[in-house]
Amino acid sequence: MTFLAIDSQKSLLTLQKSQLQFEQTLVMNQANWIMQEMSARSEELNGSTSGTSVDLDQDPYYVMLQQQEEYLTTRQDALDSQISLLDNEISSMKTMVQNNIKSSCGLNLIGG
Repeated sequence: MTFLAIDSQKSLLTLQKSQLQFEQTLVMNQANWIMQEMSARSEELNGSTSGTSVDLDQDPYYVMLQQQEEYLTTRQDALDSQISLLDNEISSMKTMVQNNIKSSCGLNLIGG
C-alpha cells in the first residue's frame, strides 16, 4: 500500500509541474511582448530624428523595458530549473511505485 501514498505524492508533484509550466508560458509571453515593445520604441526614437541615432540607454521607458526583460529572463531560468527538478523527482517516484508494485506482487505470489 505504500505505493499508493507515493503515487499520490507523484500526482501532486505533477500538478505543481503543470502550474510552473503555465507560469513559464505567461513569462515567455510577457518577454515576447517586451521585446516587441523595445523594438517599436527603438524604431520610434530612431525614426523621429533625421538620420541621427538616439542612445536608447538614455530613454527611461526603454531602460525600464530592458530591466523587465532581464528580470523575466532570470525568472524563466528559475522556472526551467524548478521544472527540471520536479521532472527528476517525478521520475524517481514513478520508479519507486513500480518497484513497490513488483515487490508487492512478488510477495503475494510467494505467500500464495
